[in-house]
Amino acid sequence: MEDKMLLLTQKLAACQAKCNLCLNACLDDSDMEKMKTCIRLNKTCAEICGITLSTITSSSFFSKEVLVVCAKACKKCAAECKKHANDHCQQCAKACEECAEACTYFM
Repeated sequence: MEDKMLLLTQKLAACQAKCNLCLNACLDDSDMEKMKTCIRLNKTCAEICGITLSTITSSSFFSKEVLVVCAKACKKCAAECKKHANDHCQQCAKACEECAEACTYFM
């Protein structure tokens, strides 16, 4: 179980990082208007991953509920990032999908 918890924390941290990288790359896009939804979802997903990481590592009574929200945010962010051909969006989508899967395992 400890190994799986470590994997979850790694997936959360990786997703948070990829979302932040994607967000910043989207801000530099020449057509930032078309990236608005992606930017917003990246910001939200990164924040929720951070909260989830903090919650599960402190053995909070609300860990399960937070994992549910995190999985939903990751799935929504992944779906949006998949719409864009940019490499950073595709990498973010992959990290989000992996994080959602890891969160779902612990629900």
